[in-house]
Amino acid sequence: MEFVAIIGRNLGVFALFDVSSHTETKTAMIYPQNFETRIEFDAVRRMLKEECLCPLGRERVDDMQFLTDFDTICRRLDEVVEFLQILRVEDGFPSDFYFDVREPLQRIRIEGMYMAAEELFSLRRSLDTIGRILALLRKQSGNAADGDDSPLYPSLRALAGDVEAFPRIIRDIDIIIDKFGTVKDSASPALARIRGDLARTSSGISRTLNSILRKAQADGLVEKDASPTMRDGRLVIPVAPALKRKMGGIVHDESASGKTVFIEPAEVVEANNRIRELEAEEKREIIAILTAFSQELRPQVPQLLQAYEFLGEMDFIRAKAELAARFDAVKPSLENRPMMDWGTAIHPLLEMSLRKHGRKMSALDIELDGERRILLISGPNAGGKSVCLKTAGLLQYMLQCGLLIPVHERSKAGIFRSLFIDIGDQQSIEDDLSTYSSHLLNMKHTLRNCDKHSLILIDEFGGGTEPLIGAAIAEALLKRFNERGAFGIITTHYQNLKHFADATPGIVNGAMLYDRGEMRPLFQLQIGNPGSSFAVEIARKIGLPEEVIADASQIVGSDYIQSDKYLQDIVRDKRYWESKRKNVHQKEKELDEILGKVQEQGDELKKSRKQILKEAREEAERLLREANAKIENTIRTIVEAKAEKERTRQARQELSDFGKQLEELAKQKQQMQTDREMAKILARQERRKNGKQQKSGNAAVVADKPQQSERKQPQIAVGMYVRIAGQQAIGEVMSITKNSAIVRFGAIKSTVAIGRLQQSEAPKEEVRKVSFLTSETQEQLHNKRLNFKEDIDIRGMRGEEAVQTVGYFLDDAVVCNVHRLRILHGTGGAAYAPAGRECR
Repeated sequence: MEFVAIIGRNLGVFALFDVSSHTETKTAMIYPQNFETRIEFDAVRRMLKEECLCPLGRERVDDMQFLTDFDTICRRLDEVVEFLQILRVEDGFPSDFYFDVREPLQRIRIEGMYMAAEELFSLRRSLDTIGRILALLRKQSGNAADGDDSPLYPSLRALAGDVEAFPRIIRDIDIIIDKFGTVKDSASPALARIRGDLARTSSGISRTLNSILRKAQADGLVEKDASPTMRDGRLVIPVAPALKRKMGGIVHDESASGKTVFIEPAEVVEANNRIRELEAEEKREIIAILTAFSQELRPQVPQLLQAYEFLGEMDFIRAKAELAARFDAVKPSLENRPMMDWGTAIHPLLEMSLRKHGRKMSALDIELDGERRILLISGPNAGGKSVCLKTAGLLQYMLQCGLLIPVHERSKAGIFRSLFIDIGDQQSIEDDLSTYSSHLLNMKHTLRNCDKHSLILIDEFGGGTEPLIGAAIAEALLKRFNERGAFGIITTHYQNLKHFADATPGIVNGAMLYDRGEMRPLFQLQIGNPGSSFAVEIARKIGLPEEVIADASQIVGSDYIQSDKYLQDIVRDKRYWESKRKNVHQKEKELDEILGKVQEQGDELKKSRKQILKEAREEAERLLREANAKIENTIRTIVEAKAEKERTRQARQELSDFGKQLEELAKQKQQMQTDREMAKILARQERRKNGKQQKSGNAAVVADKPQQSERKQPQIAVGMYVRIAGQQAIGEVMSITKNSAIVRFGAIKSTVAIGRLQQSEAPKEEVRKVSFLTSETQEQLHNKRLNFKEDIDIRGMRGEEAVQTVGYFLDDAVVCNVHRLRILHGTGGAAYAPAGRECR
């Protein structure tokens, strides 16, 4: 059962509904209506939208709501965790071409409608992105033949479900749309014919115009630097107004100054009309092609829309993962019950703000569970009580919206069905509400609706009215919140609430720490004891007259002052013992590290022992081979001596002595290798020990170091090949000074200390690698050369589009080994030269 939050405008609350049954669940709500603004979650939502790549993901950010179903929350968090792993492990997750083509897909459901060429181009590229994402998510973690066919990213794999990749649609689009997003000439025979006629007619007009232009320039009717230009889609010649009748033709336009008119010569009027007809035919043929393709696409529109919903979901999850990386957020251990056990929790927005100024936020340890369901925080003003309250509210809300939170990875978190917050000044002149009245209205609503699944966040509990009655009402409310079994974090300055919390099971005191020595807040939360407001100390620090402070102390009485002092001493002592406890914990951690190192050394020794035994076996086999050869020689000697007793006895004795020597040699070698390995381990331990002792400082050793380093300096000469210690690049020594040398590494010269140089062999000449084209690539190049046209028409294009088109055109010309090209662009004289423009 999954709950989503719906805004209730009349009551000013978020009521949660069960999506499956549409029945309201009274125990689940968010109060008040502007809860997200109060805890600054609206800023998190804006940051999340900025991380999205397309409207598909941003729509899901707008729809993101507070969840209460445990399984749904776990699934949403697991998706983000897996995506974080993809960002860290995989080489380049597909993050381009996130286009929203849902509207064109919905449009072609109507018979006769079609997708434009640029829309098909966006469809093709985004479908390719979807296919690459699906291929990544459907990777297996092991070898299916071995029975290990589990997906690498199970939550994201389940999200992909039965979404299709549509490779056939991509291939079909590639047949009719080129890499620039325009319809190909080969999309249909009719289109190829029309564009061929267009090219020939345009070429004829160009030749005719150039001929007319040269004649007019020779007759003095047109300026020498004039060239044909385009007006209303027709090629024209610029002429002075006084000479337009001598030129002959149709005047289409004149310049803003009136000093130039643009005339279409009569000789090309008919050809320009033919151009217009062919362009109209071309447009009709393109529409026919797109309509036919949209007709084939129409039955697959539902599956395509499903694929784009998947793309939007992946964009949403990717944005959550990117935001988690910025916040250094993790997924805590989740439990299906109300609780909170967070370590090193931080407010992500405050942390980012402080980081810009070179500061760092103090992390908070917050625990709500069992007999500590309600945390009552006291302490000095501006000590961090409200920050602690907002941190708890924001992180819990983020978690139940499916976002990772910045806490320690060993933290535990629970699930709450209702959240109530009362923070800040909510007075309203229009509603006739004072500050205290608004607080009481919030308390009334909270008391009526809270239960054991609720989290209550109240700042300055009981404030805003006469202290005595305000404290009494606050204590009565706190008692009833506790009786309802609610969880909460409440800040206050009232002494009666601190005493009540200390004496009541279910409520625990907490203090925001303050350094009395330096008179500054520490912004650290300590649970277990109440905190002092440090009113006297802060007044004295500000510079309030001492007689005023003395009068105030006399008014409240010495008992109050002493109790507050005792409270401060308790907090101070607890801080002291807490620091001791941390030191002990640190020592234990260091001891664990040492034990781990010892264990590693033991494992290394075992590994070395195995290696020694392996080498010993190999040596034994070698000795055995030698022994066999010795035996064979002995037998041969006996046979050659014809079994003489003395010679036979002597040969046997030599064989026996040789066997004993082999056994002794094997034992000695094994012992020597074992001793060597033990000596290495002991030497490493001794070096670590000496390294620690050297940190404390030994003047004599420090004095000897320069002499030792001088003795260890290598002998380097000009012309030698050397390399820097720890690096592979080899260079040649060009010159040497007292303690350094100039070394040339390729085309770069660098000054290096001689002590860092090591002699090396001359670098080997690199062998050029020869790559060969596959038959498929050769066939593609052959087809490209056959279909390549030496003319291109960029008239009517905008500047950026024309530059890009010409760039691709020149690239194709280089690939096809074409040396002469013609570019019809309507402004440059070279474009209309009969010989064309030569490209080399």
